[in-house]
Amino acid sequence: MDGVLVNNMKVHFLAFAEMGARYNLQAEPGQDFSHLNGRGNEDIIRALFPAWLVEQKGVEGLATEKEAVYREIYAPTIKPTPGLVEFLQRLRAEGVACAVGSSGPRENVEFVLERCGIEEFFSVRISGDMVTRCKPDPEIFLTAAARLGLAPEECVVFEDAVAGVAAARAAGMKVVAIASTHTAEELAAKTSPDLIVNDFTELLAVSH
Repeated sequence: MDGVLVNNMKVHFLAFAEMGARYNLQAEPGQDFSHLNGRGNEDIIRALFPAWLVEQKGVEGLATEKEAVYREIYAPTIKPTPGLVEFLQRLRAEGVACAVGSSGPRENVEFVLERCGIEEFFSVRISGDMVTRCKPDPEIFLTAAARLGLAPEECVVFEDAVAGVAAARAAGMKVVAIASTHTAEELAAKTSPDLIVNDFTELLAVSH
């Protein structure tokens, strides 16, 4: 979802910065969290916030607060990534079932789908709080495939994160990497997707 349905990594950074200001942290959390993209909040919070704050507020407490800040900041400007809506319309016309598989919380998934007006396209929605292991573990994608009634080899995953590409590969699925969070060069060097594109407009052009 993040970096694929919406290009929102900068908003997550702003939310981490706001959290740093709230708790008077000397080091601003999230200055470089690209290596954590696609992972669950358990990993992200422990990596970015000082141990004393995690112990005081708890991982779940900090994650809930940060995600609420993220949604508040993003609500006025959120929009789908270029070409996404037309691509989803074309998939639906071809009878292709779609699922969201995100390490983020359910509230974020519903927020993105509702605000972007794309709820109707996704019959299955898997969030990080519905599984026991987040990316790079393949559980999210395998759960989504099972809910769709499909074998892993019948599925194609669209991912922007290194951890997400690794999870899709571990699930035995094909992967299209979206160069939104990382450059195409970085994705080629760090991952092994079947295809790398900048956004969905490139896929629309190819399909014509």
